[in-house]
Amino acid sequence: MKNLWGGRFASGVDPLAWQFNASISIDWRLAEVDIQGSLAWAKALSKAGVLQLAEMQSIVDGLKAVLVEVQTEEFQLQPTDEDVHTAVERRLTELIGPLGGKLHTGRSRNDQVATDFTLWLQGAIAQVDEYLAQLQSAIINRAEQDMGTLISGYTHLQQSQPILLSHWWLSFFWPLARDRQRLAELRQRASVLPLGSGAMAGTPYPIDRDFLAKELGLESISPNSIDAVSNRDAAAEFLFIASLLAVHLSKLSESLVLYSTSEFGFIHLSDAYTTGSSLMPQKKNPDSLELTRGKTGTIIGRLTGLLSTLKGLPSTYDKDLQEDKQPVFETYDNLCMMLPVMAGVLETLKVDAERMQSNLNPAILATDLADYLVAKGIPFREAHALVGQAVRLSEEQHIDLHQLPLAEFQAISSVFKADVYQVFNFNAAIDKRDLPGGTATTAVQAQLELAKETFKGAAN
Repeated sequence: MKNLWGGRFASGVDPLAWQFNASISIDWRLAEVDIQGSLAWAKALSKAGVLQLAEMQSIVDGLKAVLVEVQTEEFQLQPTDEDVHTAVERRLTELIGPLGGKLHTGRSRNDQVATDFTLWLQGAIAQVDEYLAQLQSAIINRAEQDMGTLISGYTHLQQSQPILLSHWWLSFFWPLARDRQRLAELRQRASVLPLGSGAMAGTPYPIDRDFLAKELGLESISPNSIDAVSNRDAAAEFLFIASLLAVHLSKLSESLVLYSTSEFGFIHLSDAYTTGSSLMPQKKNPDSLELTRGKTGTIIGRLTGLLSTLKGLPSTYDKDLQEDKQPVFETYDNLCMMLPVMAGVLETLKVDAERMQSNLNPAILATDLADYLVAKGIPFREAHALVGQAVRLSEEQHIDLHQLPLAEFQAISSVFKADVYQVFNFNAAIDKRDLPGGTATTAVQAQLELAKETFKGAAN
Protein backbone atom coordinates (compact mmCIF):
# COMPACT_ATOMS: atom_id res chain seq x y z
CA MET A 1 0.00 0.00 0.00
CA LYS A 2 1.17 3.51 -0.76
CA ASN A 3 1.40 6.02 2.03
CA LEU A 4 -1.54 8.35 2.69
CA TRP A 5 0.04 11.52 1.35
CA GLY A 6 2.42 10.71 -1.53
CA GLY A 7 0.45 11.95 -4.55
CA ARG A 8 2.15 15.31 -4.90
CA PHE A 9 5.69 13.93 -4.43
CA ALA A 10 7.84 13.06 -7.41
CA SER A 11 10.31 10.93 -5.46
CA GLY A 12 10.32 8.75 -2.40
CA VAL A 13 11.41 9.73 1.06
CA ASP A 14 14.97 9.10 2.16
CA PRO A 15 14.97 5.81 4.15
CA LEU A 16 16.51 7.41 7.22
CA ALA A 17 14.10 10.33 7.03
CA TRP A 18 11.23 7.83 6.75
CA GLN A 19 12.43 6.05 9.86
CA PHE A 20 12.82 9.40 11.63
CA ASN A 21 9.30 10.41 10.63
CA ALA A 22 7.52 7.14 11.44
CA SER A 23 5.81 6.76 14.81
CA ILE A 24 4.44 3.23 14.53
CA SER A 25 6.79 1.90 17.21
CA ILE A 26 5.26 4.34 19.72
CA ASP A 27 1.64 4.82 18.70
CA TRP A 28 0.80 1.19 17.88
CA ARG A 29 -0.64 0.83 21.37
CA LEU A 30 -3.42 3.14 20.16
CA ALA A 31 -4.59 0.50 17.66
CA GLU A 32 -7.70 -0.58 19.55
CA VAL A 33 -8.94 2.95 20.23
CA ASP A 34 -8.03 3.94 16.66
CA ILE A 35 -10.34 1.21 15.41
CA GLN A 36 -12.97 2.24 17.93
CA GLY A 37 -12.87 5.77 16.53
CA SER A 38 -12.99 4.51 12.96
CA LEU A 39 -16.05 2.38 13.68
CA ALA A 40 -17.84 5.46 14.96
CA TRP A 41 -16.61 7.51 12.00
CA ALA A 42 -17.93 4.94 9.50
CA LYS A 43 -21.36 5.14 11.12
CA ALA A 44 -21.24 8.95 11.09
CA LEU A 45 -20.35 8.92 7.38
CA SER A 46 -23.34 6.69 6.74
CA LYS A 47 -25.63 9.02 8.71
CA ALA A 48 -24.28 11.91 6.64
CA GLY A 49 -25.06 10.08 3.38
CA VAL A 50 -21.39 9.75 2.41
CA LEU A 51 -21.46 5.96 2.69
CA GLN A 52 -24.27 3.70 1.60
CA LEU A 53 -25.56 1.37 4.29
CA ALA A 54 -23.97 -1.67 2.66
CA GLU A 55 -20.65 0.16 2.34
CA MET A 56 -20.74 1.16 5.95
CA GLN A 57 -21.51 -2.40 7.04
CA SER A 58 -18.64 -3.76 4.96
CA ILE A 59 -16.24 -1.27 6.51
CA VAL A 60 -17.52 -2.03 10.01
CA ASP A 61 -17.12 -5.76 9.47
CA GLY A 62 -13.63 -5.22 8.12
CA LEU A 63 -12.64 -3.04 11.07
CA LYS A 64 -13.95 -5.63 13.52
CA ALA A 65 -11.83 -8.26 11.76
CA VAL A 66 -8.78 -6.00 12.09
CA LEU A 67 -9.61 -5.49 15.76
CA VAL A 68 -9.59 -9.23 16.35
CA GLU A 69 -6.15 -9.45 14.74
CA VAL A 70 -4.90 -6.68 17.02
CA GLN A 71 -6.35 -8.24 20.15
CA THR A 72 -4.97 -11.69 19.32
CA GLU A 73 -1.60 -10.19 18.32
CA GLU A 74 -1.94 -11.69 14.83
CA PHE A 75 -1.72 -8.28 13.13
CA GLN A 76 1.39 -8.11 10.97
CA LEU A 77 3.02 -4.69 10.74
CA GLN A 78 4.65 -3.80 7.42
CA PRO A 79 7.65 -1.58 6.67
CA THR A 80 5.30 0.85 4.89
CA ASP A 81 3.22 1.37 8.04
CA GLU A 82 4.10 4.92 9.02
CA ASP A 83 1.81 5.09 12.02
CA VAL A 84 -1.10 3.27 13.62
CA HIS A 85 -3.63 4.99 11.33
CA THR A 86 -1.73 3.93 8.20
CA ALA A 87 -1.41 0.37 9.45
CA VAL A 88 -5.09 -0.05 10.30
CA GLU A 89 -6.26 1.48 7.02
CA ARG A 90 -3.77 -0.62 5.04
CA ARG A 91 -5.03 -3.82 6.64
CA LEU A 92 -8.67 -2.80 6.21
CA THR A 93 -8.10 -2.25 2.50
CA GLU A 94 -6.39 -5.61 2.20
CA LEU A 95 -9.48 -7.25 3.71
CA ILE A 96 -12.30 -5.38 1.91
CA GLY A 97 -10.58 -3.82 -1.10
CA PRO A 98 -10.66 -0.20 -2.35
CA LEU A 99 -13.81 0.49 -0.34
CA GLY A 100 -11.52 0.81 2.66
CA GLY A 101 -10.20 4.04 1.14
CA LYS A 102 -13.57 5.71 1.72
CA LEU A 103 -13.21 5.53 5.51
CA HIS A 104 -10.88 8.52 5.67
CA THR A 105 -13.34 10.81 3.89
CA GLY A 106 -13.59 14.13 5.75
CA ARG A 107 -11.11 13.04 8.37
CA SER A 108 -7.46 13.97 8.99
CA ARG A 109 -4.83 12.15 10.98
CA ASN A 110 -4.71 15.38 12.99
CA ASP A 111 -8.18 14.98 14.49
CA GLN A 112 -7.87 11.21 14.35
CA VAL A 113 -4.79 11.01 16.59
CA ALA A 114 -6.21 13.61 18.96
CA THR A 115 -9.31 11.43 19.29
CA ASP A 116 -7.26 8.27 19.74
CA PHE A 117 -5.21 9.90 22.48
CA THR A 118 -8.36 11.17 24.19
CA LEU A 119 -9.89 7.71 24.23
CA TRP A 120 -6.67 6.07 25.40
CA LEU A 121 -6.29 8.54 28.27
CA GLN A 122 -9.81 7.79 29.46
CA GLY A 123 -8.85 4.14 29.91
CA ALA A 124 -5.40 4.89 31.29
CA ILE A 125 -6.79 7.19 33.97
CA ALA A 126 -9.27 4.52 35.03
CA GLN A 127 -6.46 1.96 35.35
CA VAL A 128 -4.18 4.24 37.37
CA ASP A 129 -7.11 5.05 39.65
CA GLU A 130 -7.69 1.33 40.21
CA TYR A 131 -4.07 0.86 41.27
CA LEU A 132 -4.29 3.93 43.50
CA ALA A 133 -7.33 2.42 45.19
CA GLN A 134 -5.35 -0.75 45.93
CA LEU A 135 -2.61 1.28 47.56
CA GLN A 136 -5.10 3.29 49.60
CA SER A 137 -6.67 0.04 50.76
CA ALA A 138 -3.25 -1.22 51.86
CA ILE A 139 -2.70 1.99 53.86
CA ILE A 140 -6.10 1.66 55.54
CA ASN A 141 -5.31 -1.95 56.46
CA ARG A 142 -1.95 -0.92 57.94
CA ALA A 143 -3.60 1.83 59.97
CA GLU A 144 -6.09 -0.68 61.38
CA GLN A 145 -3.47 -3.33 62.02
CA ASP A 146 -1.00 -0.98 63.73
CA MET A 147 -3.51 0.95 65.85
CA GLY A 148 -2.00 1.55 69.29
CA THR A 149 1.63 1.40 68.16
CA LEU A 150 3.63 4.50 69.13
CA ILE A 151 6.36 6.12 67.09
CA SER A 152 8.15 9.42 67.18
CA GLY A 153 7.11 11.94 64.60
CA TYR A 154 10.01 13.63 62.83
CA THR A 155 10.56 17.17 61.63
CA HIS A 156 13.87 18.02 59.98
CA LEU A 157 14.59 14.31 60.49
CA GLN A 158 14.81 14.97 64.23
CA GLN A 159 12.49 13.40 66.79
CA SER A 160 9.72 15.91 67.45
CA GLN A 161 6.59 14.58 69.19
CA PRO A 162 5.07 11.15 69.89
CA ILE A 163 2.33 10.03 67.52
CA LEU A 164 0.39 6.90 66.70
CA LEU A 165 1.87 4.89 63.86
CA SER A 166 -1.63 4.68 62.40
CA HIS A 167 -1.70 8.47 62.23
CA TRP A 168 1.56 8.35 60.29
CA TRP A 169 0.23 5.72 57.87
CA LEU A 170 -2.88 7.77 57.19
CA SER A 171 -0.78 10.83 56.42
CA PHE A 172 -0.02 9.06 53.13
CA PHE A 173 -3.67 8.21 52.44
CA TRP A 174 -4.82 11.80 51.98
CA PRO A 175 -2.29 12.85 49.31
CA LEU A 176 -3.39 9.82 47.30
CA ALA A 177 -7.01 10.84 47.79
CA ARG A 178 -6.16 14.21 46.25
CA ASP A 179 -4.35 12.45 43.42
CA ARG A 180 -7.46 10.40 42.70
CA GLN A 181 -9.61 13.51 42.80
CA ARG A 182 -7.33 15.24 40.30
CA LEU A 183 -7.43 12.20 38.01
CA ALA A 184 -11.23 12.10 38.15
CA GLU A 185 -11.43 15.80 37.32
CA LEU A 186 -8.99 15.34 34.44
CA ARG A 187 -10.94 12.42 33.07
CA GLN A 188 -14.10 14.52 32.97
CA ARG A 189 -12.33 17.62 31.67
CA ALA A 190 -10.66 15.62 28.89
CA SER A 191 -13.87 13.88 27.81
CA VAL A 192 -14.12 16.10 24.72
CA LEU A 193 -14.35 14.84 21.13
CA PRO A 194 -11.86 16.31 18.60
CA LEU A 195 -13.12 14.14 15.71
CA GLY A 196 -14.78 16.20 13.01
CA SER A 197 -12.17 18.95 13.23
CA GLY A 198 -10.36 17.70 10.14
CA ALA A 199 -6.83 18.90 9.62
CA MET A 200 -7.66 22.21 11.34
CA ALA A 201 -10.72 23.82 9.71
CA GLY A 202 -13.44 21.23 10.28
CA THR A 203 -15.04 18.91 7.74
CA PRO A 204 -17.33 19.91 4.83
CA TYR A 205 -19.53 16.85 5.31
CA PRO A 206 -22.66 17.00 7.51
CA ILE A 207 -21.16 14.89 10.29
CA ASP A 208 -23.21 14.55 13.49
CA ARG A 209 -20.47 15.21 16.02
CA ASP A 210 -22.82 14.80 18.98
CA PHE A 211 -23.59 11.31 17.69
CA LEU A 212 -19.86 10.63 17.48
CA ALA A 213 -19.29 11.80 21.05
CA LYS A 214 -22.07 9.61 22.36
CA GLU A 215 -20.86 6.64 20.31
CA LEU A 216 -17.36 7.00 21.80
CA GLY A 217 -18.51 7.62 25.37
CA LEU A 218 -17.33 11.25 25.49
CA GLU A 219 -19.27 14.02 27.19
CA SER A 220 -18.95 16.89 24.71
CA ILE A 221 -17.49 18.03 21.40
CA SER A 222 -14.64 20.47 20.87
CA PRO A 223 -15.91 24.00 20.10
CA ASN A 224 -12.95 25.08 17.93
CA SER A 225 -11.29 22.93 15.26
CA ILE A 226 -7.97 24.78 15.44
CA ASP A 227 -7.69 24.24 19.17
CA ALA A 228 -8.94 20.66 18.92
CA VAL A 229 -6.08 19.37 16.76
CA SER A 230 -3.38 21.11 18.80
CA ASN A 231 -4.76 20.67 22.30
CA ARG A 232 -2.49 18.50 24.43
CA ASP A 233 -3.56 19.91 27.78
CA ALA A 234 -4.77 16.50 28.94
CA ALA A 235 -1.40 14.90 28.20
CA ALA A 236 0.43 17.63 30.11
CA GLU A 237 -2.04 17.51 32.98
CA PHE A 238 -1.78 13.73 33.18
CA LEU A 239 2.00 14.06 33.44
CA PHE A 240 1.65 16.71 36.14
CA ILE A 241 -0.72 14.57 38.20
CA ALA A 242 1.56 11.58 37.66
CA SER A 243 4.55 13.64 38.78
CA LEU A 244 2.84 14.77 41.96
CA LEU A 245 1.61 11.23 42.60
CA ALA A 246 5.14 9.93 42.11
CA VAL A 247 6.43 12.55 44.56
CA HIS A 248 3.96 11.23 47.14
CA LEU A 249 5.17 7.68 46.51
CA SER A 250 8.77 8.83 46.72
CA LYS A 251 8.23 10.45 50.11
CA LEU A 252 6.73 7.25 51.46
CA SER A 253 9.56 5.23 49.91
CA GLU A 254 12.21 7.43 51.48
CA SER A 255 10.68 7.04 54.92
CA LEU A 256 10.39 3.27 54.57
CA VAL A 257 13.97 2.99 53.36
CA LEU A 258 15.10 4.97 56.38
CA TYR A 259 12.95 3.03 58.85
CA SER A 260 14.21 -0.30 57.48
CA THR A 261 17.87 0.47 58.19
CA SER A 262 19.60 -1.25 61.07
CA GLU A 263 19.99 2.13 62.76
CA PHE A 264 16.21 2.52 62.94
CA GLY A 265 14.94 -1.05 62.64
CA PHE A 266 11.32 0.08 62.81
CA ILE A 267 10.16 -2.09 59.90
CA HIS A 268 11.33 -5.22 58.15
CA LEU A 269 10.68 -5.51 54.43
CA SER A 270 9.57 -8.76 52.85
CA ASP A 271 12.06 -10.70 50.76
CA ALA A 272 9.54 -10.41 47.91
CA TYR A 273 10.28 -6.70 47.53
CA THR A 274 14.00 -6.60 48.26
CA THR A 275 17.16 -7.81 46.54
CA GLY A 276 20.64 -8.86 47.58
CA SER A 277 24.17 -7.73 46.86
CA SER A 278 26.41 -9.42 44.30
CA LEU A 279 29.33 -8.95 46.72
CA MET A 280 28.03 -8.68 50.30
CA PRO A 281 26.03 -11.74 51.37
CA GLN A 282 24.39 -10.01 54.34
CA LYS A 283 22.71 -7.26 52.33
CA LYS A 284 18.95 -6.90 51.91
CA ASN A 285 18.41 -3.91 49.69
CA PRO A 286 15.11 -2.00 49.42
CA ASP A 287 15.46 -1.76 45.63
CA SER A 288 11.71 -1.49 44.94
CA LEU A 289 11.50 1.60 47.12
CA GLU A 290 14.70 3.08 45.72
CA LEU A 291 13.48 2.58 42.15
CA THR A 292 10.26 4.37 43.07
CA ARG A 293 12.34 7.34 44.21
CA GLY A 294 14.46 7.18 41.06
CA LYS A 295 11.57 6.88 38.63
CA THR A 296 9.94 9.90 40.24
CA GLY A 297 12.72 12.09 38.85
CA THR A 298 12.29 10.54 35.42
CA ILE A 299 8.53 11.19 35.46
CA ILE A 300 9.08 14.83 36.42
CA GLY A 301 11.55 15.07 33.53
CA ARG A 302 8.92 13.80 31.09
CA LEU A 303 6.52 16.51 32.23
CA THR A 304 9.20 19.15 31.74
CA GLY A 305 10.04 17.75 28.31
CA LEU A 306 6.46 17.84 27.03
CA LEU A 307 5.87 21.37 28.33
CA SER A 308 9.07 22.47 26.60
CA THR A 309 7.79 20.95 23.35
CA LEU A 310 4.40 22.63 23.61
CA LYS A 311 5.63 26.08 24.53
CA GLY A 312 7.19 26.86 21.14
CA LEU A 313 4.43 25.69 18.79
CA PRO A 314 2.22 27.86 16.61
CA SER A 315 -1.49 27.06 16.44
CA THR A 316 -3.01 23.92 14.85
CA TYR A 317 -1.08 20.71 14.31
CA ASP A 318 2.70 20.48 14.05
CA LYS A 319 4.79 17.33 13.80
CA ASP A 320 6.40 18.20 17.14
CA LEU A 321 3.20 16.88 18.68
CA GLN A 322 4.28 13.38 17.71
CA GLU A 323 6.47 13.65 20.83
CA ASP A 324 3.41 13.80 23.09
CA LYS A 325 2.69 10.11 23.42
CA GLN A 326 5.97 8.50 24.44
CA PRO A 327 6.35 10.41 27.74
CA VAL A 328 2.73 9.73 28.63
CA PHE A 329 2.93 6.04 27.71
CA GLU A 330 6.19 5.53 29.60
CA THR A 331 4.87 7.36 32.64
CA TYR A 332 1.70 5.29 32.60
CA ASP A 333 3.74 2.08 32.37
CA ASN A 334 5.85 3.14 35.34
CA LEU A 335 2.82 4.00 37.46
CA CYS A 336 1.31 0.62 36.64
CA MET A 337 4.37 -0.97 38.26
CA MET A 338 5.10 1.50 41.04
CA LEU A 339 1.61 1.53 42.55
CA PRO A 340 0.98 -2.23 42.91
CA VAL A 341 4.57 -2.79 44.06
CA MET A 342 4.14 -0.15 46.76
CA ALA A 343 0.86 -1.76 47.83
CA GLY A 344 2.67 -5.10 48.05
CA VAL A 345 5.44 -3.56 50.16
CA LEU A 346 2.90 -2.25 52.68
CA GLU A 347 0.90 -5.46 52.77
CA THR A 348 3.95 -7.62 53.53
CA LEU A 349 6.24 -5.53 55.74
CA LYS A 350 6.56 -6.25 59.47
CA VAL A 351 6.45 -3.52 62.11
CA ASP A 352 8.70 -3.75 65.19
CA ALA A 353 6.44 -1.96 67.65
CA GLU A 354 8.77 -2.62 70.58
CA ARG A 355 11.71 -1.03 68.73
CA MET A 356 9.61 2.02 67.92
CA GLN A 357 8.51 2.37 71.54
CA SER A 358 12.01 1.96 72.97
CA ASN A 359 13.35 4.56 70.56
CA LEU A 360 11.14 7.30 71.98
CA ASN A 361 13.25 9.98 73.66
CA PRO A 362 11.53 11.68 76.62
CA ALA A 363 12.84 14.98 75.26
CA ILE A 364 10.10 14.86 72.62
CA LEU A 365 7.71 15.69 75.47
CA ALA A 366 9.35 19.11 75.87
CA THR A 367 6.34 20.81 74.28
CA ASP A 368 4.07 19.08 76.78
CA LEU A 369 6.40 20.31 79.52
CA ALA A 370 5.95 23.86 78.25
CA ASP A 371 2.18 23.30 78.20
CA TYR A 372 2.48 22.17 81.84
CA LEU A 373 3.92 25.61 82.70
CA VAL A 374 1.27 27.35 80.58
CA ALA A 375 -1.41 25.60 82.62
CA LYS A 376 0.19 27.18 85.70
CA GLY A 377 -0.07 30.67 84.23
CA ILE A 378 3.29 31.10 82.50
CA PRO A 379 3.08 32.75 79.03
CA PHE A 380 4.01 30.23 76.35
CA ARG A 381 7.06 32.13 75.09
CA GLU A 382 8.49 32.25 78.61
CA ALA A 383 7.58 28.60 79.18
CA HIS A 384 9.33 27.68 75.94
CA ALA A 385 12.53 29.35 77.10
CA LEU A 386 12.38 27.76 80.57
CA VAL A 387 11.94 24.25 79.12
CA GLY A 388 14.77 24.96 76.70
CA GLN A 389 17.00 25.56 79.73
CA ALA A 390 15.89 22.25 81.22
CA VAL A 391 16.66 20.41 77.98
CA ARG A 392 20.13 21.97 77.81
CA LEU A 393 20.80 21.09 81.45
CA SER A 394 19.81 17.44 80.93
CA GLU A 395 22.08 17.23 77.89
CA GLU A 396 24.98 18.70 79.85
CA GLN A 397 24.45 16.11 82.58
CA HIS A 398 24.02 13.30 80.00
CA ILE A 399 20.67 12.24 81.37
CA ASP A 400 17.19 12.12 79.85
CA LEU A 401 14.91 15.07 80.46
CA HIS A 402 12.61 13.11 82.76
CA GLN A 403 15.61 12.12 84.92
CA LEU A 404 16.41 15.70 85.83
CA PRO A 405 15.99 16.08 89.63
CA LEU A 406 13.14 18.22 90.89
CA ALA A 407 15.65 20.59 92.50
CA GLU A 408 17.17 21.23 89.08
CA PHE A 409 13.74 21.95 87.59
CA GLN A 410 12.92 24.34 90.46
CA ALA A 411 16.25 26.09 90.07
CA ILE A 412 15.05 27.03 86.60
CA SER A 413 11.57 28.04 87.82
CA SER A 414 9.76 27.67 91.13
CA VAL A 415 6.58 26.94 89.17
CA PHE A 416 7.82 23.39 88.61
CA LYS A 417 6.32 21.09 91.25
CA ALA A 418 6.52 17.38 92.02
CA ASP A 419 3.70 16.70 89.55
CA VAL A 420 6.03 17.70 86.70
CA TYR A 421 6.97 14.04 86.21
CA GLN A 422 3.39 13.22 85.23
CA VAL A 423 4.13 15.00 81.97
CA PHE A 424 6.50 12.23 80.88
CA ASN A 425 3.88 9.82 79.64
CA PHE A 426 3.87 9.21 75.89
CA ASN A 427 0.35 7.80 75.73
CA ALA A 428 -1.05 10.69 77.76
CA ALA A 429 0.70 13.19 75.49
CA ILE A 430 -0.77 11.52 72.45
CA ASP A 431 -4.31 11.34 73.84
CA LYS A 432 -4.31 15.05 74.72
CA ARG A 433 -4.28 15.80 71.01
CA ASP A 434 -7.83 14.64 70.44
CA LEU A 435 -9.08 17.40 68.16
CA PRO A 436 -10.08 16.36 64.61
CA GLY A 437 -6.91 15.65 62.65
CA GLY A 438 -4.85 15.05 65.79
CA THR A 439 -2.94 11.96 66.85
CA ALA A 440 -5.05 10.89 69.82
CA THR A 441 -6.50 7.41 69.57
CA THR A 442 -10.06 8.71 69.34
CA ALA A 443 -9.07 11.24 66.67
CA VAL A 444 -7.17 8.68 64.62
CA GLN A 445 -10.05 6.22 64.82
CA ALA A 446 -12.37 8.96 63.57
CA GLN A 447 -9.86 9.78 60.82
CA LEU A 448 -9.72 6.13 59.85
CA GLU A 449 -13.49 6.02 59.48
CA LEU A 450 -13.36 9.19 57.38
CA ALA A 451 -10.68 7.59 55.19
CA LYS A 452 -12.90 4.56 54.66
CA GLU A 453 -15.82 6.79 53.72
CA THR A 454 -13.63 8.79 51.34
CA PHE A 455 -12.32 5.59 49.82
CA LYS A 456 -15.82 4.21 49.36
CA GLY A 457 -17.04 7.49 47.89
CA ALA A 458 -14.25 7.57 45.33
CA ALA A 459 -15.23 4.09 44.17
CA ASN A 460 -18.81 5.16 43.41
